[in-house]
Amino acid sequence: MGARFLFIGTISLCLVPASDCAHAQDAQGSSEVLPAIEVVSPGTAARPARSRNAPRTGTRNLRRVLVYPTAPTPTAGSGLDVDKVPASINAVGAGQIARTGSLNIADALQQQVPGIIVSDTTGNPFMPDIQFRGFVASPVAGTPQGLAVYQNGVRVNEAFGDTVNWDLIPTAAIRSVTVVTNNPAFGLNALGGAVNVQMKNGFNYQGAEINTMGGSFGRIQSSAQWGKQIDNFSVYGALEGARDNGFRNFSESTIRRFYGDVGYRTDSSEFHLNMGIAKNNFGAAATVPVELLQNYWGATYTMPQTTANRVGYVNLTGKVEATPTWTIEGSARVRVFEQRTVDGNPTATQPCAADPLLLCFNDDDVPANGLNGVQLANPFLDTAVLGQIDRTTTRSTTTGATLQATNTDQLFGHNNQFMVGASFDSGVTRFGANAEVGTIGSNYVVNGSGIHLGPSGEPISIGPVGLRATNRYSGFYAQDTFDVTDAFSITGGGRFNHARIQLEDQIGTALNGEHTFTRFNPMIGGTYKITPALTAYAGYSEANRAPTPLELACADPARPCLIAAFLIADPPLKQVVSRTIEAGFRGTKELGIGTLGWKIGAFRATNADDILAIPSPELQGFGYFQNVGRTRRQGIEAQVNLTSKTLQLYASYALVDARFLDALQVGSHSPFADENGNVQILRGNRIPAIPRNRIKFGVDYSVTDAFKVGGDALFVDNQYFVGDESNQAPRLPSYAVFNLHTSYQVNKKLQIYGRVDNIFDNRYATYGTFFDTADVPNFANGGAPFADARSLSPARPRAFYAGLKATF
Repeated sequence: MGARFLFIGTISLCLVPASDCAHAQDAQGSSEVLPAIEVVSPGTAARPARSRNAPRTGTRNLRRVLVYPTAPTPTAGSGLDVDKVPASINAVGAGQIARTGSLNIADALQQQVPGIIVSDTTGNPFMPDIQFRGFVASPVAGTPQGLAVYQNGVRVNEAFGDTVNWDLIPTAAIRSVTVVTNNPAFGLNALGGAVNVQMKNGFNYQGAEINTMGGSFGRIQSSAQWGKQIDNFSVYGALEGARDNGFRNFSESTIRRFYGDVGYRTDSSEFHLNMGIAKNNFGAAATVPVELLQNYWGATYTMPQTTANRVGYVNLTGKVEATPTWTIEGSARVRVFEQRTVDGNPTATQPCAADPLLLCFNDDDVPANGLNGVQLANPFLDTAVLGQIDRTTTRSTTTGATLQATNTDQLFGHNNQFMVGASFDSGVTRFGANAEVGTIGSNYVVNGSGIHLGPSGEPISIGPVGLRATNRYSGFYAQDTFDVTDAFSITGGGRFNHARIQLEDQIGTALNGEHTFTRFNPMIGGTYKITPALTAYAGYSEANRAPTPLELACADPARPCLIAAFLIADPPLKQVVSRTIEAGFRGTKELGIGTLGWKIGAFRATNADDILAIPSPELQGFGYFQNVGRTRRQGIEAQVNLTSKTLQLYASYALVDARFLDALQVGSHSPFADENGNVQILRGNRIPAIPRNRIKFGVDYSVTDAFKVGGDALFVDNQYFVGDESNQAPRLPSYAVFNLHTSYQVNKKLQIYGRVDNIFDNRYATYGTFFDTADVPNFANGGAPFADARSLSPARPRAFYAGLKATF
């Protein structure tokens, strides 16, 4: 298949004076989308913007410019003049987050960033997969992660599987989120880009707010935040809680999280101590066979499936203007994370053919052993349907530090901004897993028997796991932006990554291993201001992802493991390398009714040695990780934002074309798999679970100063099922969903609001895969075998919510 190149464009409109565009994009007017700095006109950067009451020094001609992050620094206001960034710009502010009425940051990102969609792999709305340009940041262990995520400059991809637990970030405390592309300074995992979350503090948020909402499916949620500045000191705190019963059986959720910040700053320095804790519990219902969904949209399959997340962290950050042109900033952090999962599944445990009073595993002549290594007796009735309850515990402690220096001295008489930095992160994880044999009832709940499986199978593919994994990630990066002329700027740099991963088996020796991955990732780009209202940009960059401890411990096709549970072997995997190019135009135009801002561009990202999770053709729920050669993601994006005092509107379109570039054979439960359970991938086949087309629209209108109404819509194109890498099966259908919301400002302090999600009660699914139809009977059809191998994650039906917000 011939090479393809697809074009991306983004258009944004802002109907206010240019200097206020950052405020105007915040629908609630609570904060800037992008922070501002003061610079010496017409330079590139100088110092953070002072507070309104801080004295000014000197007589320099200062102007305010918006800045965009170019490295994972902890301080808002650090970065590069947005006009000189040689990449696409994607920013979401606190007001846009508040507009969604959601405790889930993914909802605002899906609305405001054209290339982002959300899929519900877990079956729980608080544990979403965020997909940007075909790259994923997911809480699901075993999902190949392609986005780096930072909170206040601290990497929050978890140490064991690079997973991202979005539920641990309090949305009320978020000041802004930027999705940064084409920049290797953000380190490992930034194949598709980096999500950079900046939190509020008492310097940029003053006052108090209490917000409570309730509605369908037992949802009740509340948040409270308070911030205050006292001379050079500040304090901020946010507390959130929610309970949701879910629309599916056994899918209840409980959210409890806190974020706090204490700050101190002078005219030339700023320091913050921030901390957070969270204790969240989820009933993650996962996918369910379509035959069960046809009977009841809230159906579940092989329960229980629960997740309990706990986190506590402390970060110390600082920024010092050492001289008028040298700025030093750094951070030190510690994070403790614990996750416990309980997962009911079908089992390969079965009565032995030769002696039904004994249990075998996978084959009817291979013993199923207990924890003592002795073959298990069969205590179950002949009519029992056997299953197993898999339990995992993950405990990670990560520490790290970052140090960065920025210089804005002129170079050869031209404005120049130079940045150099280093980061170090160390993580120690203790992972454990065990399996309890039980029986599956007619409601698909697995009831435990107290019998636990020891090492079983030929080769051994299940048994207790005890693993200690140590990650040590080091990075050294530099970047320079040089103004060739007042209109033409060139940016170049790179980052050297060093990753060392050590695995220590706590039970035997099969998981022992040590792996080292190194790479230098360059970047180069430039911007040219063709006219005062039109800028062109172009850039090229590379990024890499080291295999995670989870992937390294489950990479043998001959010895598949239950993903994220029963790790078996430790063969080598190659690191993934991504090469990205993007180019485009953006600009501003003063109109009679305000300011028009727009951008249009193109990108292509090609991965070498991409890693996928491959299902085992022998064992349902088991699989392994494999390098699958080259893959490519490219697409089209277009966006419009219109803002005035009475009207706020956005619309966007994105096309993402994701394909395999090498032929290979992989295991699958697809009905089109061959007799060995494999499908053949051909060059040019589309990568599953990545829809090509996404259309978004939203509007807010102020009927009066107090009364507002609005709505939003989302269309997502069809996609191939996970497991259909050969593109032979019918696709997961496209879907469209429409939402409405309204608010009324009773007085300066009180606001009542409401919203209706999925107003047309559309029944659709955001994720689809295949399952083994022979594992468990269709109890809803009298115990007959399942006939359809498709398994879906159903989306939430129509829901009504109402709330009250008080500000002080």
